[in-house]
Amino acid sequence: MFHPPSMTAPARRKRGAAAALTLGALLASSLTTLATAPGASAAESLLSQGKPATASSQEGEAFSAAAAVDGNLTGTRWASQWSDAQWFRVDLGASKSLSRVVLTWEGAYGKDYEIQVSDNGTDWRTAKTVTGSDGGTDDLAISGSGRYVRMNGLARSGGYGYSLWEFQVYGADGGTNPPPGGAVKVTGSQGNWQLTVGGQPYTVKGLTWGPAIADAPKYMPDLKSMGVNTIRTWGTDGGTKPLLDSAAAQGLKVVNGFWLQPGGGPGSGGCVNYVTDTTYKSTMLTEFAKWVDTYKSHPATLMWNVGNESVLGLQNCYSGTELEAQRNAYTTFVNDVAKKIHSIDPDHPVTSTDAWTGAWPYYKRNAPDLDLYSMNAYGDICGVRQDWIDGGYNKPYIITETGNAGEWEVPDDVNGVPDEPTDVQKAEGYTKAWDCITGHRGVALGATMFHYGLEHDFGGVWFNLLPDGLKRLSYYAVKKAYAGSTTGDNTPPVITNMTVTPATAAPAGREFTVRADIRDPDGDPITPKIYLSGNYANGDKRLVDAQYRSLGNNTFAVTAPEKLGVWKVYIQAEDGRGNAGIETKSVKVVAPPVTGTNIALNRPATASSAQASYGDCPCPASNAFDGNTGTRWASDWSDPQWIQVDLGSAKPIRTLQLVWDPAYAKSYEVQVSDNGTTWRTVHTTTSGNGDIDTIEAATTARYVKLQLTARGTGWGYSLHEFGVYS
Repeated sequence: MFHPPSMTAPARRKRGAAAALTLGALLASSLTTLATAPGASAAESLLSQGKPATASSQEGEAFSAAAAVDGNLTGTRWASQWSDAQWFRVDLGASKSLSRVVLTWEGAYGKDYEIQVSDNGTDWRTAKTVTGSDGGTDDLAISGSGRYVRMNGLARSGGYGYSLWEFQVYGADGGTNPPPGGAVKVTGSQGNWQLTVGGQPYTVKGLTWGPAIADAPKYMPDLKSMGVNTIRTWGTDGGTKPLLDSAAAQGLKVVNGFWLQPGGGPGSGGCVNYVTDTTYKSTMLTEFAKWVDTYKSHPATLMWNVGNESVLGLQNCYSGTELEAQRNAYTTFVNDVAKKIHSIDPDHPVTSTDAWTGAWPYYKRNAPDLDLYSMNAYGDICGVRQDWIDGGYNKPYIITETGNAGEWEVPDDVNGVPDEPTDVQKAEGYTKAWDCITGHRGVALGATMFHYGLEHDFGGVWFNLLPDGLKRLSYYAVKKAYAGSTTGDNTPPVITNMTVTPATAAPAGREFTVRADIRDPDGDPITPKIYLSGNYANGDKRLVDAQYRSLGNNTFAVTAPEKLGVWKVYIQAEDGRGNAGIETKSVKVVAPPVTGTNIALNRPATASSAQASYGDCPCPASNAFDGNTGTRWASDWSDPQWIQVDLGSAKPIRTLQLVWDPAYAKSYEVQVSDNGTTWRTVHTTTSGNGDIDTIEAATTARYVKLQLTARGTGWGYSLHEFGVYS
């Protein structure tokens, strides 16, 4: 899928961060646990996060020592058994120069304790003794060096044990040890690979990131509650740190993306010549290296992902043998980037995403330094395994986008546009995707499914888990896949059997009927809403409020837009609990029928000008009188212009109907004549809007003319149909 090289939400096929530092961004900075500890020097590094931790005891499986070094300040904790003489320790991996220890106590805190340091884990020296602590946060300055640091409990504050939300050790990082959180590695052998973080197995349970970075502190806890452990981005730059900080604060990892043109697959822009453009490649290599060096030690960094669907996207720029040369040159450059990243950061894998397994032979041939492959796959996700087998590949992979079937994978509906899956089908799509990924054991290392996005537009409703912040069935399908259960959750209304009548001939400006069955599994009151999208009619992907009235029993009379073409109509059912069911069907808006006979049909027509060749032209005047709304007359791009029809003899005229193309008239007159020389005006407007104009004009004449004086666009004038009715 197409995404711009920014950290903010895609708008699908799709989809800048605010330039100003907002209040949200400030909050993101203040809430992160990765910021320097209170009173700490800016030169200090957090040495302990994600490192191996042990303790004398633990209260239960949920309170292991590792929970006190996972970066989650108030969500996870270590807790000892209920007795004195308990200890907690962390292994920094190598001897470090130490400057302070920060203990964030839960309610069961240590009143008296020691901070001890060791080089071998056996012989301990006391760096600080604390007596009479009152809990909360103890920020303790220490000095010296050591590999192991421990809290040696002497006396508890009450009848419970010792309990730490977080145990943070700060000091100078000489660069010899893995980054905080532990090195990330692809381990194992052919068909038996595993991703590890700090030596521990790690399956990517991820989502692609959509909200603004400033809102990361708001949404990261929700992601964690879904069982998500990873998010994916498409761009990495100077604005990335608040997102990484917020992710790490919840114990989440990030697949940091780097954007390369022409990213995004079909329809995306930006053509680069990878064979000859050494300047572009050098610039990108330098830019990527800068941000790898900046974020390589960030505890949220999981891996680096170079490019997005560019092997596919190059077909927008080249063809034939040149396309092959460009694809080989592109994947060779990806390998150059991978080698550069490895030279800067040996502790995180490098991958590259494309939109089809057909890109993998290029990577296999030209990019041996990639640690694993990545791809975006939607409705055909379960075919990836066989493609991998058939291709004889020797690297594992992750799926970097997946979910329900996309526009390009579904059959067309009765109106010739992609038939969007229902909410139930979409949820099933995510479940199927995860089952197929986890079913390829030892090769598929997880996924970042698409998309944790908030956009409430055409693409947002098709793919987002929570458009407009409302959770859908797909949201809960992902949660069940990752967290194992949605027991106790309040879930969305379910919409079925949606119909639109008439689906293929809704008169512009008049009412058509929409109906569906709507139920709420939890018995919550349901509020239905109706929206329209002109994506297929005029390219406007927004969802706009429809004008409608309820007929009862989830049946609605909806007023059709004035603009002709295929529209999408949506029923959105909200339960007042933050959930929504959304269903959509298409409706074809046609010119409203006019009673009487079109006496201008196929009659001789002339015009001041006609475009001979542009787009779908030639567009002669006769096209406006052929009864076919798929053809049009189009004038030169200047004012004034005119078009007229000869009815053959003087005939009574009652109604005129003008079906405009987007190149419409803002000002025009309707003139009639008995001889084609002397004209009289029967209608004048200066407020044309390009919609269908139905004009009552009780008169008699042989000739009817539009005198067009002001265009509504920079183009000329264009009419699909000019009907004259007796």
